[in-house]
Amino acid sequence: MSNREYVRLEVEESIAIVTLDRPPVNALSIELYRDIASVFEEINDRTDEIHVAILTGAGRAFCAGRDLKVAGTEDPDERAKWVKAALSSVYHCAVPVIGAVNGAAVGAGLVCAISCDFIVASENAFFAMPEIDAGGNPSIATVLRGFNQFQARGIAFLGERHTAEDFYRMGVVRKVLPPEELMPEAMRLAGILAAKSPLTLRMAKWSANEVEALFANFEQAYRAIESRVSAVTMKTEDSIEAAKNFADKRGPLSDRKY
Repeated sequence: MSNREYVRLEVEESIAIVTLDRPPVNALSIELYRDIASVFEEINDRTDEIHVAILTGAGRAFCAGRDLKVAGTEDPDERAKWVKAALSSVYHCAVPVIGAVNGAAVGAGLVCAISCDFIVASENAFFAMPEIDAGGNPSIATVLRGFNQFQARGIAFLGERHTAEDFYRMGVVRKVLPPEELMPEAMRLAGILAAKSPLTLRMAKWSANEVEALFANFEQAYRAIESRVSAVTMKTEDSIEAAKNFADKRGPLSDRKY
């Protein structure tokens, strides 16, 4: 098995439980992105015994998004490569993935959640896409998977925080539960899926992804536009300064001269 540092994999009967574990808030570094890609690659190699996966976070956060403390220290092109590999590995996992969102799902953490096939959320969970304030490119292509054009632009351009109940009303979150009931509900849902024909379930997952790609052309949009814009944006002095400004909570950058 892989010596992943920031992701744990447990298998209970035919259910894989994937736990992001990079304290204190599971912020995404290149190393964590690599671990995510690695664990879902392993799940794909073990579909004879793994029929469903649950993705959750250790501690008080599901995934707090990009680690702003390393802004300017990671190579943007290397980072972009692993961002694509990790998020794609969740979405393209051969088996259905249930996102059990236990706390903050912010930025790329929100993308991780939306890349799952189902989302159940704790009452403590909240969602946001603050990239617009932190020197990053909002992931419109991915947000559009779960929201209409107007909702997606509001989430991406305003950077506002949304509760689990907000996303439940939008039809993105399946259930909102007390914290202690989150994993039992995720396991209950996983059990229903795991009881179905493994091959039929995998084919249904593959078919759903292919149909979505055909209609939305997500992969082309991500490759041709979004990932390239993100890589270019991250290299700019303005982006690095915005990330530090956001991390230090220094207030808006609206008075900055461009």
